[in-house]
Amino acid sequence: MAITTAEKKKFLQKGADQVDEGLPGWFGTFADMMTLLFAFFVLLAAMSTIDPVKYQEMADSMGKSVGKKIKVDNQAMSLAEIKKATQELVDEMEADPQTGEKPVEVTTGPRGVTIGISSDISFQTGSASTKPQILDILKKIVPTIQKSYFQVAIEGHTDNVRLPKGHQYPSNWELSGARAASVVNLLITLGINPIRLQAVGFADNVPRERSTMELITQKLIKKYNSTEKNRGRNRRVEITFLAVK
Repeated sequence: MAITTAEKKKFLQKGADQVDEGLPGWFGTFADMMTLLFAFFVLLAAMSTIDPVKYQEMADSMGKSVGKKIKVDNQAMSLAEIKKATQELVDEMEADPQTGEKPVEVTTGPRGVTIGISSDISFQTGSASTKPQILDILKKIVPTIQKSYFQVAIEGHTDNVRLPKGHQYPSNWELSGARAASVVNLLITLGINPIRLQAVGFADNVPRERSTMELITQKLIKKYNSTEKNRGRNRRVEITFLAVK
């Protein structure tokens, strides 16, 4: 028996009366949760600092998996390639028999690739006169600088021990700056275009072991200069291939 139009309307009305209008209640809670999660991860991304070297390494790794384009012979080195090349140089060096540490260290960060060279093998105590050992290291780094296009910052660092009165340099500020300038001059004599170089002195204000999340204070500087080992690590010159901003 066919259903009449009136019966059909009555049936539809009965069904509509049994169903609440709009989306179910749980859907609103779910949508709010997803919105909060999205806002949370956006906030994390905004607060984070991106390491351009690790980002490039990840991109290179993904490129290999999907088929990377052929590298041009005269193409400048990327930060990831600079890190790899300089790390290979460090791996070939012998460690200090007393400390067990190598005189050169390669690190990466938001600023780029940094090559840290111990000041103990670079300069005489309290002096900006270079030792022969640092020239040998610079000769190995020069080809990498020449194959790249990044600006290179030479940064001098000291421990927190004050220089004696009457010293050639009034404070660690002048000493760290003079050491950076000495390395810049060596690089220029080795054929590096001076336009690409920067000389910066930080004195004792950037301890080597300091986390990038720590605020620099006098208490922090004292903490990271509390032992002779720490003071020795703080006395250094750093060569940084600056990431393009």
